[in-house]
Amino acid sequence: MNKKVILSCAVTGAGDTTSKSPHVPITPKEIADSAIEAAKAGATIAHIHARDPETGGLSHDVNLFQETVERIRESETDVIINITSGGGGDWVPSEDDPTRGGEGTDIQTPEERHEPVGKLLPEMCTLDCGSTNFGNMLYVSPTDWLRRQAKLVQESGVKPELECFDTGHVRFANQLINEGLIDGDPLYQFCLGIPWGAAADAETLSYMKSRIPENGRWAAFGIGRMQMPIVAESVLQGGNIRVGLEDNLYLKKGQLATNAQLVDKAAGIVESLGSDIMTPAEARKELNLLNP
Repeated sequence: MNKKVILSCAVTGAGDTTSKSPHVPITPKEIADSAIEAAKAGATIAHIHARDPETGGLSHDVNLFQETVERIRESETDVIINITSGGGGDWVPSEDDPTRGGEGTDIQTPEERHEPVGKLLPEMCTLDCGSTNFGNMLYVSPTDWLRRQAKLVQESGVKPELECFDTGHVRFANQLINEGLIDGDPLYQFCLGIPWGAAADAETLSYMKSRIPENGRWAAFGIGRMQMPIVAESVLQGGNIRVGLEDNLYLKKGQLATNAQLVDKAAGIVESLGSDIMTPAEARKELNLLNP
């Protein structure tokens, strides 16, 4: 069991959740404020996406990322910032011509995906380690693109969080390590329960963690109603955890949550199991992070 747990909060994500809950932050101020509130509730890391302030939809605008990051950095609250680099991977085949992307397609090059990370130099960023069916959409992250993106992250000195949505993604994350594209002790994030990736259950989690190298560290999250069960299971199996409105909107059935409430509930589960939440300062030392 993990006695000292890193708790990440994914505060907004990029999905169509803003119409389902008034608590999902949209503007840079709202996202920063929510990250700060989550940190005050006990989050070690704030995982950041950007949204269009007008529509609430996904945005790749570096200026929006910058405003969010600056607001967090200028606050009195300490939290590790983890910027997504997984945007621009959505592919929906056109009904008229399936060789082309239809409505909902949003593809960026590795260099474009890396731009907010390279400019803002957060302590951490995500690196999605493969393509997958994502509901009715295909998330596209070809292997050679990932090699280019991993090299850019490596050159920036930012710590990559190797996001694995299925078992094959763990295999490719290990390949990136073998090719020398990941420095230091690798950090994996097992993303469980997303249709149609790896299942959110103890057996899948146990298998995925068994496939990483001895010096690997890992965390896991489950989406929707499996968020809190995976919190408990991750701690029991020796890992770290993630909660937040990117992955789940509810504190319990019928009750919409804030990010701070989800962090507080997860921290309570951790403490009830006899473990403690790691502070940002402790996690920086544990993960050997670049100072912001």
